[in-house]
Amino acid sequence: MRGVHSAVDDIRRNVFTEVARIAYEGGDYSRVDLIPYKIVPGEVAKHRHDVFLERAIVQERVRLACGLPLQPVDVRAPASYGIDAAAAADDKFFEEPLVNIITFACNACPPKQVWVTNACQGCISHPCMNVCPKGAISVDKDHHSVIDQDKCIKCGKCANQCPYHAITKIERPCAAACGMDAIESDEHGHAKINYNKCVSCGMCLVNCPFAAIADKSQIFQIINSIKRGNKVIACVAPAFVGQFGKEATPARLKAAMRTLGFADVVEVAIGADLCTIEEAKDFLENVPGKQPWMGTSCCPAWSVMAKKLFPDFKDYISMALTPMVITARMVKKEHPDARICFIGPCAAKKLEANRKSVRSDVDYVLTFEELQGMFDAKDIDFSKIEADPADGMDDGTAMGRGFAVSGGVAAAVAEAIGHLEPERRVHMEHADGLRECRKMLLMAKAGKREGYLLEGMACPGGCVAGAGTITPVRDSAVNVELFAAEAPVASSTATPFADKLKDVEE
Repeated sequence: MRGVHSAVDDIRRNVFTEVARIAYEGGDYSRVDLIPYKIVPGEVAKHRHDVFLERAIVQERVRLACGLPLQPVDVRAPASYGIDAAAAADDKFFEEPLVNIITFACNACPPKQVWVTNACQGCISHPCMNVCPKGAISVDKDHHSVIDQDKCIKCGKCANQCPYHAITKIERPCAAACGMDAIESDEHGHAKINYNKCVSCGMCLVNCPFAAIADKSQIFQIINSIKRGNKVIACVAPAFVGQFGKEATPARLKAAMRTLGFADVVEVAIGADLCTIEEAKDFLENVPGKQPWMGTSCCPAWSVMAKKLFPDFKDYISMALTPMVITARMVKKEHPDARICFIGPCAAKKLEANRKSVRSDVDYVLTFEELQGMFDAKDIDFSKIEADPADGMDDGTAMGRGFAVSGGVAAAVAEAIGHLEPERRVHMEHADGLRECRKMLLMAKAGKREGYLLEGMACPGGCVAGAGTITPVRDSAVNVELFAAEAPVASSTATPFADKLKDVEE
């Protein structure tokens, strides 16, 4: 589904735009109750069996976009319930859970099953039956294959052997996308999230084709903070390039964000460079003498996954501050009165910013998709923005900007190690997508990654594939590579901000 624009994308983005528009306009915030009627007008449903259900779903998405919790299904209350408190709270952090399932929007898709379709020809050979390891396949009176779901172990061997491709495997898209196996079923067959397993990567919410899953946003609080006169500085992740269209050059993006009310815009690639130096030093100091291998730290979903599933490895994940936190601390050192808004591709960064150890550094987190809603609310057309090209973002190195794509972090750290200790050889491996990350850690557990630098990224493709991105993954990866090639400095070790590292660690 990723990279193919759909009605679900329109629903998500329309909600962000309308919430942002009302926040900017101010006044009576109970007007959010009208958003479902604006997005779903008329009497005829467009996507579901009735218009009232469509509006109810939009209402709950509006609440989440305002940072408010879902309403219980049996409670009758307007979308605006609690909105004034949300608008007034200057330092309000959303309450977990971050990722939520709107149960009445869920299609109650069947769990993983292998089905025989009507393309079955009832052949004499029946290779499907012959390869089934559990004897789950029989034939009916018409000689068509039938699968006993109680016996089937979903191995898929039958589907691979059918000469007519008449057997198919079906799985909930949200569950298939979840690398933590955190999607379960409630008593009504609706999907539910096991939050003991969930790491809030957001892959379920961008893979649900029914718009039933959404995360909470701080778009409403950020705009209100700006309107109250707070100095809000945006720290933009390296994956930003190309997210807002070809006309959105770094200089124009800066100008547009000042129009939104941000006091300034800083490139998080600066923090990525400092993170690279710190992780390179950690690796040289600890591997292999003190620990067999080291994992990178920048992806919060990956690091939380590693600590949940492989608790013995928790000390092997680098303790270096993430690029988001390093950049935020740098900015706050220079502007102690500022509020920091990290803007990036990632849902899990919202939870990272919500940690007690990070709250004082990062005040708000927005995704690129949410930022696009703010641009739309202000009717910003990048092609009409006049900006000085010299006012762009040119502080990050090529290696720091490369953090946005799979393998970029490990490559940057290995390159830095080569500068710090030229004689040192570094074995490295990277995995993107939590299932692949788990496989990589299983190999490490088996003792097959001794001396390795391991990079984990929760999203397939890296940060450019995060749940809050807009541009197709492949296009975004190319844009990042081109932007990295334009960097004035190649290596993270040559960053002009290296002397800031000591300050942010205090």
